[in-house]
Amino acid sequence: MKNFINLIDIPAESLRKIILDARKRKKKRKNLSSLDIDKDNPLRGKLLIQMFEKSSTRTRLSFYLSIRQLGGGVLNLRKDELHLAKGESLPDTAKILSTYGNAFMLRTDSDKKLDEFKKYMTIPIINGLSPSSHPAQVLSDIFTIEEIKKKPISKLQICWIGDPSNNVINSLIVASLKFSFKLNIAFPKKYYPKKNLYKWAINKKGKVNLLNNPKDAARNSDVIFTDKVISMNDKIDKSKKLKDFKKFQINKRIMACAKKDAIFLHCLPRGPEVTDEVFLGKQSKVWQQALNRVHVQKSILLYCFEKLR
Repeated sequence: MKNFINLIDIPAESLRKIILDARKRKKKRKNLSSLDIDKDNPLRGKLLIQMFEKSSTRTRLSFYLSIRQLGGGVLNLRKDELHLAKGESLPDTAKILSTYGNAFMLRTDSDKKLDEFKKYMTIPIINGLSPSSHPAQVLSDIFTIEEIKKKPISKLQICWIGDPSNNVINSLIVASLKFSFKLNIAFPKKYYPKKNLYKWAINKKGKVNLLNNPKDAARNSDVIFTDKVISMNDKIDKSKKLKDFKKFQINKRIMACAKKDAIFLHCLPRGPEVTDEVFLGKQSKVWQQALNRVHVQKSILLYCFEKLR
């Protein structure tokens, strides 16, 4: 079995294999409905247990469809439904989940908790989101970019404008090393990426550029990314942060600095970090981006079960 917790721990070759498998599986589902099972039925009889400590729309729906299309079943749990919230130890809970299920997806408010579950589980564990990482989202985003641009992401320039230290940009920085693409990150001067992660990227000779002007970051880019300025883990003065990022809102002027065929991506849910004109415009590919979570997560599950073709 293999875990899928952080992109930094997974070989680039394996990440590429996941994307290639997802591409093949998506093509084969062209005439199938959402709940139709893939013909090879690779995870027949397998149960994915999902636990949500944070609100979820896309992760919940996409993993549900992912395991169902592979022939397996899914059970959703909330922390407050378990004895874990009433005093049962995490090690005991992990052992019980391992006894009943075949894989465990955790969407959590604690990286430490993710590591603790990993320590005691005997089934694969998948990170559905943690404070420092959102690996399934970013791998799916790379799949979407290559699907639209019809070329390897290594030949493209990617731009992130917004919070430089949330879980999505953390995973995107790691992905820029794993997939060898140029990444411009634009943010206000008072903010900064996670220092240890940025230092790691530079030591690995990553092509990560930090800028304080959104137009400079967007210039000649193929893809413009952003995310909510106020993330689920923020424990700060929210009104002040929104004010600090006001000039970093993605609008038509910033998009005009990118290439004419540049696309806009956002993992959702959205806030004031992007105008309606851009979000609902022709360059926005957010709905395709969201749907592709299903296809990539299917291949992530197969990777965890060591069933990638």
